Amino acid sequence: MAYNEKLLRLASERIEQRKRNAEEAASLRHDQVARKAPEILLLEDKMRKSAYGLIKVIGMGDKAAQYIEKLRDENLAAQAEIRQILERLGYAENYLEPVYTCPVCSDTGFHDGKLCKCHIELLKQLSYEQLCKKSQLKLSSFEDFNLAYYQYNKDTYSMMNRIFEFCKNYAEGFDRNSNSVMMYGETGLGKTHLSLAIAGEVIQKGFGVVYGSVQNLFGDVEKEHFGRSDEPDGTTEKMLLECDLLILDDLGAEFTTNFVTATLNNVISTRLLTSRPTIISTNLDISELYERYSKRITSRFLGEYTILSFVGKDVRQLKG
Repeated sequence: MAYNEKLLRLASERIEQRKRNAEEAASLRHDQVARKAPEILLLEDKMRKSAYGLIKVIGMGDKAAQYIEKLRDENLAAQAEIRQILERLGYAENYLEPVYTCPVCSDTGFHDGKLCKCHIELLKQLSYEQLCKKSQLKLSSFEDFNLAYYQYNKDTYSMMNRIFEFCKNYAEGFDRNSNSVMMYGETGLGKTHLSLAIAGEVIQKGFGVVYGSVQNLFGDVEKEHFGRSDEPDGTTEKMLLECDLLILDDLGAEFTTNFVTATLNNVISTRLLTSRPTIISTNLDISELYERYSKRITSRFLGEYTILSFVGKDVRQLKG
């Protein structure tokens, strides 16, 4: 799954902190036991010396096996004494061991050379939290999308119901081969709500999602390009090009410049060429898209995107 570098770095930092916390807590428990039973320190020192003694095996020839067995017996005896001390003090035999958040990977984030399940779950959680900060994701689930607001007209309801079902099925079956989608129609008809509902479902599947308005995301690209950002040039653009699902909200509300138009063309073209799905929402109709953007960009939308035409009355006004 393609997550942006910031998210990957944050997840790694969180996992490293989990590991530090577990090991620091174990160290405190060890100090507690050592104060009550100092002899445990002698036993641990004996175990360390046994481990160092393995170095002597090199060059011992036939005597190596016998020596290794002796060291093993000493080590096992010391471990048994430590367990007895812990039992005498009323502690469990694993009291001195770190209690990791994930017992599978011991809070390393990797298992069998792959991302551990705990690492993937953390990435999904952080991705969800990141999207919540930028949007009303928590308020934009499929369950919260109320089709009753479209029932005043049979044709309107029928069309919006089909769109709703399409979006649900799109989210449930999302993968790297999913189609790109353009949602267009007047403001307040549910475009942002349904695109965010899709985002929430796709994140839970473990895919990397980038969401934002065209104005904000492309503004970040422009700032980085001209050295007006703390991020290195290319950071945001790389994220837009490589994420599993890109959701561009409110196309047409941005201040159009040659740079923005070139960036839009690059993002749209590159993601189509690399089969990475994109969802775009806009208040512009098809003729307005042709007027505002190049024929090349608009023809890509019409020819290679699934077009969803939102109809009805502004739901926010109906909620009144």
